[in-house]
Amino acid sequence: MLTSVAIVATVVPLVKAQAWWIRVFDFPRLQIVAGALLSEAALFALRMTTEPSGIVLAVVLGVCGVYQIFRILPYTSLRPKQVADSDPEGIANKDRQITIMVTNVLMTNRDAPSCLRAIRDCGPDILLAVETDQWWLDQLRVLEEDYPYTAYEPLPNTYGLLLFSRLELRDAHIRYLIDDEVPSFHAQVVLKSGEEVCLHCLHPKPPAPAEAKTSTRRDAELLLIGREIENKDQPTIVAGDLNDVAWSHTSELFRRISGLLDPRLGRGMMPTFHADYSLLRWPLDHIFHSPHFKVVQMHRLEYIGSDHFPICITLSYEPEDEDEQEAEAAKPDAEDHEEAEEKIAAGFAEEAEEEREEAEGKQ
Repeated sequence: MLTSVAIVATVVPLVKAQAWWIRVFDFPRLQIVAGALLSEAALFALRMTTEPSGIVLAVVLGVCGVYQIFRILPYTSLRPKQVADSDPEGIANKDRQITIMVTNVLMTNRDAPSCLRAIRDCGPDILLAVETDQWWLDQLRVLEEDYPYTAYEPLPNTYGLLLFSRLELRDAHIRYLIDDEVPSFHAQVVLKSGEEVCLHCLHPKPPAPAEAKTSTRRDAELLLIGREIENKDQPTIVAGDLNDVAWSHTSELFRRISGLLDPRLGRGMMPTFHADYSLLRWPLDHIFHSPHFKVVQMHRLEYIGSDHFPICITLSYEPEDEDEQEAEAAKPDAEDHEEAEEKIAAGFAEEAEEEREEAEGKQ
C-alpha cells in the first residue's frame, strides 16, 4: 500500500491539471521520500528483489525517491543560499532594515496571549495576521499604540486579514484580486531611511474540497501580482499564507515572472503547517522579495494554538548589491509568460462562472 502511494504521489502532480486532488500532492514531498525509502527497505528485507517484478518495483521507487529529493534539496542547507546573508557592516545600518512577521492565527483559535507573545518575540516592523475575524481584531488592537499604521479587513470566512505597521504606509489599500471573498493588502512602506518598499500581502484559497475544487484562482492571484511586479525596478516584498509550497510549479513560475527571490533556498524548509502534526508539515507561509535585499535573520516562531506556526524575517535593504543578487533569480521565457496569462485568464473565468451559478441558484 505504501509503495503504491509513494509512486502515485510522485507521478500525479506531474500532470498540470488544477484539480485539488492532483495539486494536493505538490505539498508532501518530504513525506513521499520517507514513504519511498521505507518501501524500498521493505522490498529488500522481504527479499522481493530476487524476482524481476521486485527489481522493477525497487527501481521505480528509487527513481521516485531521487526525484522528490531533487525537488526539495534546494530547501536544505546542503545547497547554496539564493539570498545572501547581510554583511555584518550592513547590519549596523538598522534604518535600512525591515522585520516582517506572517501569522495565520486560525480563526477559531482563542489563544490570543500566545499570539501576542510570539509578536513580542519577533518584534516586527510589520505584522500580517490572516484568518482574522472581528474577535481577533479586538484582541490585537492592543498593538495599535506601537503600530500606528494599520489596515483591517476582518472577515468571518477565514480570509480576513489585519496589518499592523510601525513604519509609515503610503497608498495603503485592500484589493479583491480574483475572488470576491478573498482580500489582499498593498502599500508602499517607508523605511526609517526614507526609502520606499512595495509590499503585497496575500492569502488565496487552497485547493481543497471545502475551499476550492481547483487551484486555478490561487494560482491566478499569485501570478497576477507577479505580472504587476515584473517590469518594476523597485524593492518589493510579497508575504502571506500562500497556501502553496515553494517548490510547486506555480510558485516557481511566480518567482520567474516576478524576479523575486526565496530566502528559504539554502536555509531550510522552516515548515509552518501543520503545527499539530510533526510528521505532516510543509512551508505554506512565505516572504519573497526582490534582489534589493539580503537576509539578516529568518526563523519560525513558537506554537500559538493555530494550525500554522508564525514566521519572522529581517531583511536588509542593500541595493548596491542588487546586480549580484539578481543573478540568482530565475528568468522567464515566452512559454512562462504565455502560461501565466492563461492561468490568470482561467482564474477570472472560474470566478465569473461561480458568480453566475450562485446568481442562478438564488433565482
